[in-house]
Amino acid sequence: MSYFEFLGQYGDRIASGTLITMALTVLSALLAVAIAVAAGLMRMAPNMAVRGLATVYIEVFRGTSLLVQLYWIFFVLPLFGITLEKFTAGFVAVGMNLGAYGAELVRGAILSVPKGQWEAALALNMSPAKRMIRVILPQAVLIMLPSWGNLLIELLKGTALVALISVADLMFQVKQINGTTFMSAETFGTALIIYYVLARFMITPFMRWLERFMLRKMGRA
Repeated sequence: MSYFEFLGQYGDRIASGTLITMALTVLSALLAVAIAVAAGLMRMAPNMAVRGLATVYIEVFRGTSLLVQLYWIFFVLPLFGITLEKFTAGFVAVGMNLGAYGAELVRGAILSVPKGQWEAALALNMSPAKRMIRVILPQAVLIMLPSWGNLLIELLKGTALVALISVADLMFQVKQINGTTFMSAETFGTALIIYYVLARFMITPFMRWLERFMLRKMGRA
């Protein structure tokens, strides 16, 4: 069977798996960003209990395997009465894991904003929340965007693990196809190309556009 015949026969399954992977990536990214911002701000809170809660979350999810976290969420949480559908469990696990890494990016970016900006916002008599939203966070976002680009690519690759709980993503489909055809070069080679295309021609251009957008918003374009 030629490669084009292979694509003609199994292209629909690969395409459906790719769509699932893209959906997982988008949902995981949204969850990761929300968690990262919340946990990053909590790490800087004056309240020790709030800081401690964020620190425990970050250390647990950074210090343990994403695969183990995925199995815990899908197989162990039902023992405590919390059952998630496999697709939901997949993006929740990936989002929570990458959110822990992102939290430190958020905290680092906020602390990197020049001290003069903090003092200027304080001199304008802004409330702490308004200072953060109007002055500090926009500048911090600009600082953290390049690192977030790398993190989102890692997130895309991390979604491949959800195949282990039978989510019909790209990796699940190519493993199933390979199990029946034994055409390893064609199946996994196609997956490799698709993951590269998603990272190089979707995530990377989007993050570069977002950087340019933020630069214009900050008047630095």
